[in-house]
Amino acid sequence: MRVLVAGATGAMGRPLVRRLVAAGHEVTGTTRREERAEGIRAAGAAAAVCDVFDTEALGRAIAEARPEVVVHALTALPDRIDWKAKEDPLAATNRLREEGTGILVAAARAVGARRIVGESVAFFYEPSGGLIKDEDAALISSAPGRSGKAVAALAALESQILDAEGIEGVVLRFGWFYGPGTSYASDRSQAEEFRRRRFPIVGKGTGVFSFIHVEDVAAATVAAVEGNAVGVFNVVDDEPAPQHEWAPVYAEAVGAKRPRRVPLWLARLIAGPVARNAVELRGASNARAKRELGWEPRYSSWRQGFRDALG
Repeated sequence: MRVLVAGATGAMGRPLVRRLVAAGHEVTGTTRREERAEGIRAAGAAAAVCDVFDTEALGRAIAEARPEVVVHALTALPDRIDWKAKEDPLAATNRLREEGTGILVAAARAVGARRIVGESVAFFYEPSGGLIKDEDAALISSAPGRSGKAVAALAALESQILDAEGIEGVVLRFGWFYGPGTSYASDRSQAEEFRRRRFPIVGKGTGVFSFIHVEDVAAATVAAVEGNAVGVFNVVDDEPAPQHEWAPVYAEAVGAKRPRRVPLWLARLIAGPVARNAVELRGASNARAKRELGWEPRYSSWRQGFRDALG
């Protein structure tokens, strides 16, 4: 099968390209930087250097690749997200999700692609009711400032993929990434925050987090590319866990001291509204992805994953 991966050099894109090639697919990966194209070629895929907002270059790349399936993994996330920075750290990614998705869908339709698989997240469910949410649960209806913009951008991405005329739409809502190339990798920003004891347990730490290793992200995406199921799927491990439970385990895995505890009011002064995740966040169920995509996470729990991937 001919597959185009838009965003082939990110934390998700790298293992995905490798797995698609290993499965025998003819893969083209896009990147905005020529210096990153060699990594795509080294994995056995063709590389297309283009920006999604350069519609002519994107059109040429897709026309040459003639993909049957397009994977939308375009993001522009900084390694360290500072919610109190003057400029919104998610602005570039929001634009990719809101505007870039429509451009990519149109280009895919123009070459007759039959299927598009898009990357979303599983941690924007409405923080009320049950602690574990399935795909039919309500997403956050309103949020202040930058969080609200991020939610709106994800909603725009999902609707453009699911409502794309003449193309099968699949949205994968991923949990918090960990493993190589992610912010939770042992040599990246979250690990450093833990080592500097700047990532506390907030209040009672009751917010529920769902994690997923990037290799399981790639495996689920391959299943979505190869399968026939359409719609929305949570791609998370089997053990959603409150912050007070997973944070000490993560700290130990990256060689940090046990996290401190701070009250919510103090955390909000430092981190703003996002601090409420630590006490209000809802986890996600992966039952539909297992059932309809035929996928099982290799790392069924972050407990094993943190130990194997980060220790």
